[in-house]
Parts: sequence; C-alpha cells; structure tokens
Amino acid sequence: MSHDLRAPLRNICGFAELLRKHLADQLAPDPKRQLEIVAAEARRLDQLIDSLLQFSRLSRAELQHRRCDLAEVVAAVRAELAPTQGERPVEWHIGPLPIVQGDPTLLRQVFANLMGNALKFTRGRVPALIEIGVELTPSGATAPREHTLYVRDNGAGFDPRYRDKLFGVFQRLHSAKDFEGVGIGLANVQRIVARHGGRVWAESVPGKGATFFVSLPMA
Repeated sequence: MSHDLRAPLRNICGFAELLRKHLADQLAPDPKRQLEIVAAEARRLDQLIDSLLQFSRLSRAELQHRRCDLAEVVAAVRAELAPTQGERPVEWHIGPLPIVQGDPTLLRQVFANLMGNALKFTRGRVPALIEIGVELTPSGATAPREHTLYVRDNGAGFDPRYRDKLFGVFQRLHSAKDFEGVGIGLANVQRIVARHGGRVWAESVPGKGATFFVSLPMA
C-alpha cells in the first residue's frame, strides 16, 4: 500500500524538478514558482501519507509492556528536542515522574509529541515556559488508581470550544502558516494512551498556553 501511494508522488516530484532545471532560463518567475509549489505540495502529501501509515500501525503493533521510568523518557526526549530549541530562551520545569508499566517506545512517542508541541507553540514567548509533572492527590482523598501527568506551556493555547477536535486525525486549530505540522500527532498520542488503558485531555486559555493531561494506570 505504501509503495502504491508513494510511486505517483515520486513521479510528480521528479518531473517537477526536471522541468524546473531544464527550463530554468526560459521560465518567467510565476511559472517557476508554480513548479516549486507543485513539488512542495507533493512533499507535504508524502508527509501526510507517512503520518497516516504510522497512525494505522499504532492500532496493530503489539504492546511491549515492561517497566518504564518516565523521568528517563522525558530526559531523553528533551535532549532530542534541544537542537530544535535553537538559541531562544526556554525554561523547563520537570518534577518527579513515576515508573509505569507500558511500552517504552510508544510512551516516548507520547512525550515527544506533547513536548514538541509545547516547544512549537511557545515560539515568540520570552521566555518560553514548559512544565512537566504529576497531579498530586489532595490530602484525605481516596488513593488514585492512575497517574495523572501533565505537560503545560505558556504558548499560543487554543479555543476550548474546539477541544474535541484536538485529537482527531488531520485536525488543526491553528493555521499552517503560523505553526507547521500535519495534524496527526495528538491523534497518535490518544491512540497510544488508550491502548495503555489511559486517557488524554487538554485545557487552555487562548494566548496564555495549554495543559495536556495523560492518565496511565498505576503499576
């Protein structure tokens, strides 16, 4: 299926690039720009196909349950994201995190999506603030059966009226001109968390940031 979808895209990209190179001296600026748009849109469609195939695989892949230290997961993801942070000031506040039973690779993908989004949507904030931790149980309350983790930022936020769209496939609450992405990362997060027997939800005030919550059963 992947090959069937990608072969036409490769042809489109290849022929657009050939035309651009062979006719570079003959094309007026507008047609040249149009060829560049064709190639760029083909690459974007290739990314969409990649994302959709990944989303599909998440339903079929067997979970590899084992001991998973979320503090180690978050530290590894933060190190991976460091190059995308660049020189802009970002304050990370990471509290103690639990050990859970789950698939370390998939849970790492959950935090890679949530932390990556926090970095992306805090562009323009000086400094950007990203907080990761666990919701504490109030004194005297019944002992919880799940860990409730959160990733909070002071970024663009979203209109809470549309929170139900957040976790849909190819759903976006912000313009692609402002924030890149194909709109499937949070759908992946929800699917992974659900397969672990947990839940995911979000709260936000537009312009003041967002908090994403992930509940996972206690080990």
